[in-house]
Amino acid sequence: MSVRSIAITFAVMTMASLSGSQAASQGFGGLGAAAEGFSVPQPGLLFRFPDDHGAHPDFRIEWWYLTANLEAADGTQYGAQWTLFRSALAPREAKGWASPQIWMGHAAVTTSQDHFVAERISRGGVGQAGVVAEPFSAWIDDWQMKGGAAPGADQLAELTLHATAKDFGYELRLSATGPLVPHGNNGYSVKSAQGQASYYYSQPFYAATGSLALPTGNVDVTGKAWLDREWSTQPLAEDQTGWDWFSLHLDSGEKLMGFRLRDKGEGFTSATWITADGRPEPLPAGALQIVPVRTAKVAGRQIPVSWNLRIPSHGFDVTTEPLNDQAWMATSIPYWEGPISFGGTVGGRGYLEMTGY
Repeated sequence: MSVRSIAITFAVMTMASLSGSQAASQGFGGLGAAAEGFSVPQPGLLFRFPDDHGAHPDFRIEWWYLTANLEAADGTQYGAQWTLFRSALAPREAKGWASPQIWMGHAAVTTSQDHFVAERISRGGVGQAGVVAEPFSAWIDDWQMKGGAAPGADQLAELTLHATAKDFGYELRLSATGPLVPHGNNGYSVKSAQGQASYYYSQPFYAATGSLALPTGNVDVTGKAWLDREWSTQPLAEDQTGWDWFSLHLDSGEKLMGFRLRDKGEGFTSATWITADGRPEPLPAGALQIVPVRTAKVAGRQIPVSWNLRIPSHGFDVTTEPLNDQAWMATSIPYWEGPISFGGTVGGRGYLEMTGY
């Protein structure tokens, strides 16, 4: 998504546990009040590749976030997620246990009946987790996202993805069929009316093949995948409590990234319309209208799992439905994340993430 507010909360909890004190509860904007020596996103940045595929330790939070809508030969639908979060206790890197960088990994597979989740947490500086820009590699323990592109080529153009856990695993191969896409103003993505922002780009054009390992056996799958890259220091306003984020693969070949950051009012929405050949059209704040349609009881709380999304300027009006209402990420900081389908003025599939419920 995405700004992934789970990463912010993770940093708050981590700093509290390491210091032996309780962090003040500030919702998902907990680290948004002050930069405290960290770098802050500014408009006008030009991405530098492959360097920006790697880590930015002078910023507080960062993630490499992949979601995949997959299908077996018999038409059965699945979803897969692989995420690596970096959270900094100080704006620097160091070797060994002196490193202030903390890493967290999430992996999940969703079916219509089950949602399998696993989590890994690591301290930086000791080789247990990290990211190398070229040749690209991101890992935590034995989970890995590894590039296969030739030197000088886009290091995210060809990836292999691996994760294993007690009840599931997957091996996926990803090939980009379109370009990298910046969000907002050439990658400067505003997150509130007060001006909080992140640097944000995606690779939304992956063709995916591979296999899932499930309790019922291995399943060969194909589909589409979407990688989000984002980093920031204070991306949320203090009154923002969570968000609803969508990545959509339209049957027309176009793509849509959109989110709503929730506050005590109407919230803040932003979106990028992506043409079939990869040209981004950043939409103004408020152009995307997001309205919940149906709620479900998930993990003891009512959560909106079906949504109506409208962009009047594009004649876009769809309603989403989840593959599985119970796609709850029962991790250290829980949230909802799962594959969705949609229909209306256009059909397609995608992913939905909801935090702060």
